[in-house]
Amino acid sequence: MDQSKNLPNDPGCYLFRDKSKNIIYIGKAKNLKKRVGSYFSGKTLDPKTSVLVTQIADIDFIATENEIEALILENNLIKKHLPKYNINLKDGKRYAYLEVTGEEFPRILIARSSECSTPGGKLFGPFVSGTERNEIMEFLVRSLGIRTCRRLPRKACLRYPIGLCLAPCILPDVKDEYLSSISYAKDILSGKSKEALVRLKKDMSELSKKKDYESALKKRDVIIGIRRINEAQNMERNKAYDENAISYMVRDDKIYLLLFRIKKGILESKEEFIFSHDNAISNEEILEDFIIQYYSENPIPKEILIHSVISPSVGKFLSEKKGRPVKIVSPIKGDKKHLIDLAKKNLELVFFAQEKKLTELKEVLNLETIPDIIECFDISHISGTSMVGSMVRFRRGIEDKANYRRFKIRSVKGIDDTSAIAEVVRRRYSRLRDSGAKMPDLIIIDGGIGQLNSALSELEKLGLKIPIISIAKQFEDVYTPKSNVPLNIDKRSSALNLIQRARDEAHRFAISYNRLLRKKEMVNKR
Repeated sequence: MDQSKNLPNDPGCYLFRDKSKNIIYIGKAKNLKKRVGSYFSGKTLDPKTSVLVTQIADIDFIATENEIEALILENNLIKKHLPKYNINLKDGKRYAYLEVTGEEFPRILIARSSECSTPGGKLFGPFVSGTERNEIMEFLVRSLGIRTCRRLPRKACLRYPIGLCLAPCILPDVKDEYLSSISYAKDILSGKSKEALVRLKKDMSELSKKKDYESALKKRDVIIGIRRINEAQNMERNKAYDENAISYMVRDDKIYLLLFRIKKGILESKEEFIFSHDNAISNEEILEDFIIQYYSENPIPKEILIHSVISPSVGKFLSEKKGRPVKIVSPIKGDKKHLIDLAKKNLELVFFAQEKKLTELKEVLNLETIPDIIECFDISHISGTSMVGSMVRFRRGIEDKANYRRFKIRSVKGIDDTSAIAEVVRRRYSRLRDSGAKMPDLIIIDGGIGQLNSALSELEKLGLKIPIISIAKQFEDVYTPKSNVPLNIDKRSSALNLIQRARDEAHRFAISYNRLLRKKEMVNKR
């Protein structure tokens, strides 16, 4: 099941999930579409990867602006979720310092304790990413010509002739230049990159005026490297508090919203939402309602980043609920603005991908309109006991969990899935019909021809004409009422993937309800 065609060509991280929605693998990519596609290309994979691919039921992603951000984000996500197929980043060796030693010609070392190894040394950190820490250290040592030897040798090592060390061991007159390099390093490690860049640009300009173009070129390379390091900070900013970043867009009568959760400066996860747009209410008011409702049920961070300005009363409400000040900020520059822009980029990518799936589903099923609302049914029981039904709703291709429904089967005894499906379909749509509520654009039944015909019969009795299909588990065959022969759907298509996602979610929801009922029965018997 190749879902890569629905991914963007952007850099970022991809998350493989199993049928239970558990994250089983997290990877980074320069190009998400190409990288994920390589798992399904048909080429021979190593045994471990082959097993991984068989477990993939769904693919999620978080797009980034560049490859460095993807690398840092990958590290953060693996540390948080500990996927069973990731092994390289689980060692927990995150927190470490860099030390600038107190020697006459200082070095830069990794320090795993909070004490300096040399008198007069200075620690910088802790760094929450070992990858970032190592990359910064290697860049500073290489580009600034800082020595790596424990003791100054009597002869220069190979790093000097290839331009990687200023060689204070044999060139004592470079002491001022060497200490200047150490000063640059301290500024960068202290978070004063801007100050270091100003000084470097000034030095580069003066060297150019003196026609020392080789030295000026080295300064330019250092400037480029510092800017590259700064890019990584967008994914990992060492903060003592939590933030959320919210971006939304309005399309037709719907509002699409994406929320990034950022814990102590580390982007950890995202959530997506879709809800109806009332033209009588402004976008800002809808956003205010969302924030109040969402944070009435979820942890409130210290700071919430949004695109637009909303009423100060929302911040006061959250502050009172949290018991400490909560800021709602609309950043116009800096790393906070970058997070908001990144949330917006992911919002557009996520829902654009869903639109492609829905359009393909419309074409495959020969529907008159794009199926905006999809409802999927499943039955769960243990040898005919504790029989339950479930219905999950997808809106614009995204789980609409507020409208999930559970059914305790009343009229069926023993093992009879077709009759159970008939009951839940009858109860669901007689209620919608009687209340005048909007019907779905597509119904999916978990099962084969029998379950499909049973559900269709109930719709006809209710006088309803709603497109309906079923999907049988064994061969993932999709049936329509028009034929006893399954549709010829490409097993790699995004349309089939969306049908499978809905079926798997209905199955998960049904099983969770079945377990709940059995647990209650066991408690009552005691």
